Amino acid sequence: MKKNQINVQLASAALTVLMAWVAAPGNAFAQGEALQTRSMAASCSNCHGTNGAAVAGMVALAGYNKADLVKNMADFKSGARPATIMHQLAKGYSEGQIDAIAGYFAAQKK
Repeated sequence: MKKNQINVQLASAALTVLMAWVAAPGNAFAQGEALQTRSMAASCSNCHGTNGAAVAGMVALAGYNKADLVKNMADFKSGARPATIMHQLAKGYSEGQIDAIAGYFAAQKK
């Protein structure tokens, strides 16, 4: 085997190891974010049911359109949409958190 071929093989192996090392923390980060989002969404279960599957008389969030949910939360947060408690709760979340929670509920089955 020629010296250049060995160098290419070693470089390829090193690159593979490096890519696996870089990807591993990203996976852990993504899993951590998913758990954090699920935890934030769990606080909605008091009124909207587990995973957004509400009982009669309450708005079900499971399968809700993400853009509509983000808009509703923004309206609650700004006071544009009247509420008894949602305006207070919405103010406790950042736009990014609201987007993540809306995505979580949009992905749930109705």
